[in-house]
Amino acid sequence: MEDRTPAQVFALVIGSVLVIAGIIGFFYSSAFGSPGKVDGVFGILDVNGWHNVVHILSGVAGLALMGTASGARAYAIGLALVYTVVTIWGFSIGDGESILGFLPVNTEDNVLHALIALAGYAAYAVSAPRPTREPAARTT
Repeated sequence: MEDRTPAQVFALVIGSVLVIAGIIGFFYSSAFGSPGKVDGVFGILDVNGWHNVVHILSGVAGLALMGTASGARAYAIGLALVYTVVTIWGFSIGDGESILGFLPVNTEDNVLHALIALAGYAAYAVSAPRPTREPAARTT
């Protein structure tokens, strides 16, 4: 992991956590109704089948893009932007409501989404591409 950029570590860690969270979420609620049967993972985070699928897909994207510095950096900023929108949307509709009528969120979800967004912005910022050195011109 020495050669990985912070964005690659972010993509690996967050991607893995989101996939695992999505899988665990199905043990709590696998309903795909609108908004579906909502249960709290560990009694805290509201999920349903759709919410679990979104976590798995966004996690798989991170795992798929972590292989290159540029892919991981794109994932970090992309996830940060999406989670910023989801956070603002979630806080604006309120605790226990559903985004788009089928993705349940509560205050705890919104705080977690905000933290993931902040981490994504940070990973993106500290993984800025470094200028490459051009070889010195040879004189003969």
